[in-house]
Amino acid sequence: MTDFRMTSDDKLAVIYTVMNSKTFGQREAADIVGGRGRLFRLVGEGKIRAEKPTKVQNGKWFCNASDVLRYAAVSYRKPRKVKKKK
Repeated sequence: MTDFRMTSDDKLAVIYTVMNSKTFGQREAADIVGGRGRLFRLVGEGKIRAEKPTKVQNGKWFCNASDVLRYAAVSYRKPRKVKKKK
């Protein structure tokens, strides 16, 4: 009996393969990559495949989930402080 253990690189490759057929919307993708501006830059550079099937202004984006996860960024932003009313 062989004992096959997957390395973390193997697991990551499996995740990318499975998520290649999935899509995220613009807001979810922007949240994962670290902001709307960064998402637009990555799409413009061709690093994230995205399509917008309709030409209307409010049309839904379909960003490739595998590409989005490749460029995921950790957000270190602190939550806003809420001012107390006097």
